Amino acid sequence: MANTFRLPAGGSTVSPEHLTLYELQRPFVEPLLRWCRLTNTAFDILFYDVGVLASALLAKGLIVDTTAPANASARHPLASLDLTAQTNPSGCIIVVDTSLAPFVRKPFLEMKEFFDYANGEDGKALHTFTVTGIGSSAFGSVALAWDVSKALGEPVAAIVPGYGLADIVPQALGGWFGFEMYDQLQSATQEMLANFSPSLAMMGKELALSTPGRRMSATGAPVFLHGSAASDDVHAILQAVPGILRVVGHSKGALAIENALRSLDPERTKDISVRTLGCVISEAVPCRDYVQYLGWIDFIGIINSWTNPPEHRPLAHHSTNTLIALSMAAADCAK
Repeated sequence: MANTFRLPAGGSTVSPEHLTLYELQRPFVEPLLRWCRLTNTAFDILFYDVGVLASALLAKGLIVDTTAPANASARHPLASLDLTAQTNPSGCIIVVDTSLAPFVRKPFLEMKEFFDYANGEDGKALHTFTVTGIGSSAFGSVALAWDVSKALGEPVAAIVPGYGLADIVPQALGGWFGFEMYDQLQSATQEMLANFSPSLAMMGKELALSTPGRRMSATGAPVFLHGSAASDDVHAILQAVPGILRVVGHSKGALAIENALRSLDPERTKDISVRTLGCVISEAVPCRDYVQYLGWIDFIGIINSWTNPPEHRPLAHHSTNTLIALSMAAADCAK
């Protein structure tokens, strides 16, 4: 048997030398990715309806766990839902259904696994997915999907993009402002890593690597085809799952949707309804409809919307956490 590692999509290979380097670097780099994901969980509390999510699940006998200690089950008599940022920084897709147990499904860690579910009998009611903002962990992603699922009365898939070294660089340089610049920096950093250190480029990108037919760099490492990992994930899902007819994006998640729509066939996009909160995107791509919300006191959203006009201007800021005054209520914007 040849001493090479075959990637899950497209048949590219990574040399044994790169694999050895990968294993040497993992103990040093992975803690950094986990720490950054933990920091992003704190931002999730600020920007997403995590309090409502936790309360609703508690009423159904579930405790949300974002720390995942080894003895969690021993401390809590109720079932524990693991939404920890540190456990899985590599990306996943989580299906949320507020009206049907288990309410939050076990995460899909591979794209093909999700495609099979969404295109099969079990996923026939799934028509919507949500995309959160910069670096959001599973906690914030599920909270946004929960609000949307409750408003629509149907299951919703939450995209949790993988978080790698390419994401850290633009975020450290001020990724909260200038989403277009964030994507350019992220894409350029990922391409540099893919060319010069493919082992590092693969860290945190297992979900992206699992997309069937995904193109790779010459080194076998993933590169972003549509500006960011989130955009690539959105594009792959819309292309492979025709039953998805509604997309909801908050903050930079809205830009991920815009980037993904640009490269889709117009015959596909004409059936898609787009909903955005806190970032107004271009409506140049022909879709079924666009309904976009931008708060009057949402300075982050205003900076990143350029001259794109929203359909609605509520008196609200950037957060969708309904426990904060003047927040943008995602449930009211999703329909």
